[in-house]
Amino acid sequence: MTEIKLPAITKRTLPTLESLTKALSVPRDILASDDEIEAAWINMPRVLKKIPPQLRTEGLARMCVAVASGLFDSAINYAWNSAIIELRQKVRKFGLNVVRQAVGRTDFDEQALLDLKDAELLDLCLKLNLITEDGFFFLDQCRDIRNNFSAAHPAVGKIDDSEFLAFVNRCAKYALGDEKNPVGVDIQAFVAAIKDSRFSREQRDQWVDRLRRTHEAQRELLFGTLHGIYSDPASSQDARLNALSVSRQFANEFTPTVQSELIDRHQDYLAKGDTVRHTASQQFFEKLSLLGLLSEGERHALISNACKKLFSVHQAFDNFYNEPPFAERLAQLTNQGAIPGTVKPELVETIVTCAVGNPYGISRAAYPYYQRVIEAFTPAEIDIMLLLPKSKTIVGNRIRSETKCKDGFRRIVSLVDPSSVPTRSKKVYEDWI
Repeated sequence: MTEIKLPAITKRTLPTLESLTKALSVPRDILASDDEIEAAWINMPRVLKKIPPQLRTEGLARMCVAVASGLFDSAINYAWNSAIIELRQKVRKFGLNVVRQAVGRTDFDEQALLDLKDAELLDLCLKLNLITEDGFFFLDQCRDIRNNFSAAHPAVGKIDDSEFLAFVNRCAKYALGDEKNPVGVDIQAFVAAIKDSRFSREQRDQWVDRLRRTHEAQRELLFGTLHGIYSDPASSQDARLNALSVSRQFANEFTPTVQSELIDRHQDYLAKGDTVRHTASQQFFEKLSLLGLLSEGERHALISNACKKLFSVHQAFDNFYNEPPFAERLAQLTNQGAIPGTVKPELVETIVTCAVGNPYGISRAAYPYYQRVIEAFTPAEIDIMLLLPKSKTIVGNRIRSETKCKDGFRRIVSLVDPSSVPTRSKKVYEDWI
């Protein structure tokens, strides 16, 4: 960087400030003292040298004039405005189209960027890896100082020359400078790789390692990005599988913030009536065994639909051959969190009907899935199951009229844990055992 030499103006400006305050009959100490102005003026070139020449704009020129006038509160406002303008420019250079994909906002355009509050802009820059975690920390402090001690708002106090120089130094180093973040994921390269061809295990592990080494804020952003890619109907199957493969490595470690972000995105699809993305998003949660994060109503719908499909296949031709994949999916759904009480009767009846089978037998390939679900029955579900033999249902009629089905029911009753049988159902349970 070239040396910056500011003109020696304090000998002329300081007497002028004294005369001005006397003329207005206001105390001289409403402005910075002569010593503070001189100290700030002498040390400013060292700070300004950190700013690339092309970024030494009119805002910084106004900042210098404000310092010479003893208006440190106005000076930090000019410095902050220059920092915010440059951070916005960094986001533009990053690519608004990539930002849209990363943050999951299809409406993120130039106006949306300009509408961001300063705190939101800092958070976005951290997530996009445009500033470091240290940079975020210090710039966020600058934001707080600017809001409380600058001329932008009624100030709660005054800052001295050392505090002013520290403020400008942070803006120069972390917002206006050319500092590169050594830690983090290149989001543009990451999204491009996800959307390219199917990952090999080595390629997936490489990206997983980079995600583990980046800071938490960017990691949280990228999990949302992966969810968005998976849910996007325009994504190729390779891209969706890549997004799922990487996400699966972290699913058990998702923080409450990540979980909240994913749920917000999922609910946003529903609110907008985007059924295609909403359905794909449900699949994303299901594949990662995170259905427990969804609302009870959604889980009811998923389990109920799976029951209906399994029951339809069970009643159709060649059911012994066709049941396994439907039984497997229903078993996977029931293994992800508590089952809503509203769907328990349908679930129990479907599983027991298929497990009991028909006069010709059962689907042996599907039976292990039925067994797994039955062994996990809660007391409420066991109670429902033990009432089925006397019910006016298909399985009730089979148990009462077919010996093979009656024996099949006795066999599945023996699968439940005796300690889980409700007191009111003990007698019925013992009769079957």
